[in-house]
Amino acid sequence: MTDVRTGLPVTALGTAAPGYPGAARRLARAFGRPFRGLAPLLRSPSALIGLAIIIGFVALALFAPLIAPHGPFDVAYRADGAVTRLAPPSAEHWFGTTNQGMDVYSQLVWGTRVALIVGVVSALGSVIIGTLVGLFAGYFGGWTDEILMRVTDVAYGIPFLPFAMVVIAMLRPSLALVVALVIFFLWRTTARVIRAQVLTLKERPFVWAARAAGASHLGVLFRHIAPNALPLSFLYMAMGVQSAVMLEAALSFLGFGDPQVQSWGVMLNAAFQAGAMRSAWWWVVPPGLSLSLFVMAIFMVTRAYEEIVNPRLRTSR
Repeated sequence: MTDVRTGLPVTALGTAAPGYPGAARRLARAFGRPFRGLAPLLRSPSALIGLAIIIGFVALALFAPLIAPHGPFDVAYRADGAVTRLAPPSAEHWFGTTNQGMDVYSQLVWGTRVALIVGVVSALGSVIIGTLVGLFAGYFGGWTDEILMRVTDVAYGIPFLPFAMVVIAMLRPSLALVVALVIFFLWRTTARVIRAQVLTLKERPFVWAARAAGASHLGVLFRHIAPNALPLSFLYMAMGVQSAVMLEAALSFLGFGDPQVQSWGVMLNAAFQAGAMRSAWWWVVPPGLSLSLFVMAIFMVTRAYEEIVNPRLRTSR
């Protein structure tokens, strides 16, 4: 049987067979579905403020080489050749310098790039793993569900910081290792939430119709159930960015971060090791304030998006 408009083969579900333009359009519509209801997000004052802050951090990360006057490890010198150590904020050094003469403002800008890389990559990886685990566990049930959920339970029983510290101490500290550890920690919640969503979705009439039409299990799972679970995946991805940035900062502050990169946590650790937490406030306040602002901005956006995904959270106005 062929489509009279396109002449392409048509499946029992009435759509073009996989590999044809009709399937591509259907896939594009599925991935675009979570974004079609984002108009209310732009009407939320708190979400707009959060988006503005996030855009500011993204701009700092993208244009770090143009914005930062120095490299993350460059040492500043005075006119007489002496290192500019622990200099307070000035016209030359907006946020002062460290005990080694490094420009705090430049370190802050370069640290923004590290924070966003860790946050986005970790959140994306954890959401992909968690969504796949939740989809398969919720849809197939039985032994598949039992095994995947028991693995999730075991992962829940592993405390992040002690486990991460042991692994990093045994291996060479690197940004990639930190990202992998954060992914290992974050996927668990996404898996459980998506599984619960799939358990309700697979009993819906449109899923029964797809099965009756002869669709395969994977076809039903990825063409009909997964698109309806994507809004929750995007929500937990946004939350994952926030968590990943905080976890990386915690590891770096404890001295387990990558020594070859400059992040906000590394800045705080260096200030603590130098005993300058109270004496050199300009070294401590910028990274601490940046962490707080970034986490607050993500929370403001995810809170508004959560009300879109779950209308029952909306309060009457």
